[in-house]
Amino acid sequence: MIHKNKNEPILKWTSHPLIDFPRSSILLIIFIIIIGIGLWKIAVIFWDMPLFYYLGMTIFIFSLTSYFIPTTYKFFEEKIEVIYWFIKIEKKYSGYNCFYTDKKGIMLSPFKIPRRLDPFRGLSIRFSKTQVEKEKIIKLLEEKVGKKY
Repeated sequence: MIHKNKNEPILKWTSHPLIDFPRSSILLIIFIIIIGIGLWKIAVIFWDMPLFYYLGMTIFIFSLTSYFIPTTYKFFEEKIEVIYWFIKIEKKYSGYNCFYTDKKGIMLSPFKIPRRLDPFRGLSIRFSKTQVEKEKIIKLLEEKVGKKY
């Protein structure tokens, strides 16, 4: 893929699952409320330790932040940028050896073949709701990364 300006992204899109998938979002919020009620009964009512409730709920909700905030993906000639609200992650294509797709995105893996450590060591790329970028991104990654599983 020939691209003239290295400062402009080849591909760019934003994914916001909270808005893109309203049914799943409603179910997630109901699940959070149920967990909150259950944790309240255990930590505050039975144990009389409200600190555990606040700490537990903070950790639980913080683990889901990527679902609640928009994520912008930018693919350049030499690197990938993933931008959350205040966090910007830059990764070079050379750090990945294979990739594979699922119905909602792509996982870039630093290993030669897919492994169970990929969610921790790799980079997860979520498609937009319309998935218009799917074919272009697969073609670009086949060119830059190589192996597709």
